Amino acid sequence: MASKRPLPFVLPAYLDDRRRLTQLRRYKIKPSNIARIYEGDGWFLYIPTKKSYFKLPKEMIPSRELEHRIKTIHDYIEEYKALIDVERRAEMDAQIREIRSISGKEREMYGRALLGLRGRGSGRKFDLYLLRFSRDRIIETEIGNGDIVLVSRGEPLKSDLTATVMQVAKNFVEVAFSQKPPPWVKESGIRLDLYVNDVTFKRMETNLETMRHLEAPLDRVRDIVLGLAKPVQAKTEMFQPKNEKLNGTQREAIGRALDAKEVALIHGPPGTGKTTAVVEAILRFVEKGKKVLASADSNIAVDNMLEKLAETDGLDMVRIGHPARIGEKLESFSLFARIERDERSRKVKTMLEEAQKLVEARNQYSKPTPARLRGMSKERVKTLAATGRAYRGVDVRTIQSMAQWIREDEKVERFYRAIRELEAAIVRDIIAQADVVLSTNGMVGSDTLEGFLFDIAVIDEASQQMEPSTLMPMMRARKAVLAGDHKQLPPTVISRLDVLKHSLFERLMERGDTPSTMLRVQYRMNHTIMDFPNRLMYEGALEADASVAQRRLAITNIPASGLPGRLLDPKLPVIFADTSGIDADEWLQERSTSYENPVEAEWILDIVKTLSLGGVSLDEIGIITPYLAQVKRIRQMLETDDLLCEVKSVDGFQGREKEVILISFVRSNLAREIGFVKDRRRLNVAMTRAKTKLIMIGDMETLKANDPFDALYVWLKTEGLLLPLPSE
Repeated sequence: MASKRPLPFVLPAYLDDRRRLTQLRRYKIKPSNIARIYEGDGWFLYIPTKKSYFKLPKEMIPSRELEHRIKTIHDYIEEYKALIDVERRAEMDAQIREIRSISGKEREMYGRALLGLRGRGSGRKFDLYLLRFSRDRIIETEIGNGDIVLVSRGEPLKSDLTATVMQVAKNFVEVAFSQKPPPWVKESGIRLDLYVNDVTFKRMETNLETMRHLEAPLDRVRDIVLGLAKPVQAKTEMFQPKNEKLNGTQREAIGRALDAKEVALIHGPPGTGKTTAVVEAILRFVEKGKKVLASADSNIAVDNMLEKLAETDGLDMVRIGHPARIGEKLESFSLFARIERDERSRKVKTMLEEAQKLVEARNQYSKPTPARLRGMSKERVKTLAATGRAYRGVDVRTIQSMAQWIREDEKVERFYRAIRELEAAIVRDIIAQADVVLSTNGMVGSDTLEGFLFDIAVIDEASQQMEPSTLMPMMRARKAVLAGDHKQLPPTVISRLDVLKHSLFERLMERGDTPSTMLRVQYRMNHTIMDFPNRLMYEGALEADASVAQRRLAITNIPASGLPGRLLDPKLPVIFADTSGIDADEWLQERSTSYENPVEAEWILDIVKTLSLGGVSLDEIGIITPYLAQVKRIRQMLETDDLLCEVKSVDGFQGREKEVILISFVRSNLAREIGFVKDRRRLNVAMTRAKTKLIMIGDMETLKANDPFDALYVWLKTEGLLLPLPSE
């Protein structure tokens, strides 16, 4: 027997509450004797109070290693459950607060609402009801495919009608309703608001709970994430690529991912072909007979992988998710489309028709409502009907009719149960037979994939996801490959909880013990555009491929304008237009927290006009600015001049590219304060969206007093790319 001292002790987690209480009583342990309880790794760990003493058998006393494991697992799960609950509430509250506090017109200018719409039916797709909301004015919005929108006519928060966006065009938005919408949606004055739901947060919480008592082989991946085990180091496996254009670092990254035993990381800076490497890795895993789960946080990233994979013939793929969130070109790969093509679906339709006939037959009899039953059970009704007796004023004829309704209803229920079982079998078979299953991280946690175990989870955009999101696909596979770039934007976090802003990808990269490879050849930018971000974020390790290194803006004739000639010179891929010598102060409107800069906006407008007159397509011009008030101002000015090019925050351009990028930094003040603009990751993303021309405009005197703009100033001066703007 163990000595009398308050040692921690364990009980198996498979014991229910009653049996654990019985065990505690056996050793005369009261609830008041327990200071804390941990749960993890198949055990409950009890920490006694200091003044408690028990005589316990040795097998109940855990080793220090087991005690550490249980505490680590428990604390991690409880911490992240609490964090994502805070984030869930913050995200929902932020949407509701904004809808309540600012006008619909303002919210529309920020891209999160659409006003003055009228709906019309657009048919059915699968089991969805489609509607198109249109108006005469052009639609420009941050709302995109797959987003949830609140549909209202009048006061938005009095509506509980939501839909999923399927398509956004210049003069209409097509949405999908899961149930037939009310008639008022086809009237005028309809408003759509970007909205959120908490389904994904609930799935993250459920997934965290499943991590408590994982068994082999999934516990190994969990233990590496939690730092309870060290990953096995990987060599570079040789392989024959399908894509012969892969460069050396792409091949190295794929080879290391193939050889890794538990987790591998692919670090892909801007334009380095990260998704290309990810897709090639998936193909090589399939070639080796592995079943792959390919996921990302966003539908766009998942569809990008699917589009590239679809170029390979003979690959069995299925895309999980709401049909509205899947690109129209890729619809044939959706689970819904695959189900419809399955021969057994004809039988399901036939059975549904037969079930409807049974329902009609059942409805000829008296339905056993509470008023008719008067306390009788269904079995009691059948017994009374068989013996021909009345009950509490309910005559025999009514009782017999209710009994027949019950018997017919039992037939209906058996029929529908058979239909559900057949539908479930179709889904199981499609997923089981697929080489690659593609899904957002959130949908991985849905019932559709419940019970499926994958050989590999390949997760793109891993650096832009909160850690609990990345864990959803990871906990469904024996091995995980994460791709991302922690030097670009972190996960979007509304609650401002700092720990959630650090992705699992970033944490594993910084920990340094996980097999990883950085891609080094970029195929997007002229080498001058690449140069400063390369020095700032990647220690000069990137190189521009010969196909893009010398690319220049195709503007053959620069029209005469009031702009300085050097501003649009194709021989200067980068130029910084410095406003420090002119009156271009920032401006904060009353009751606003978002800065704007009217002078910078005017310069942006003039540059866009001149580029357009010089033959540059407006579709190839992107405008980035860190403040929503400046986004709003520039959009209004461009719309007035019928110059429709994209204006977004830095976040809105992550993963995107344009021939020409214009950046308005906005901040200009005597205190030299720039707030969150100083985030070097945001500067990295903003600068690396441009392919042939990058025009930055801002007050360098204000900016250069802050990191990293002090380094940018030195680089611009050294390269001769700093252009003081004239006062007129």
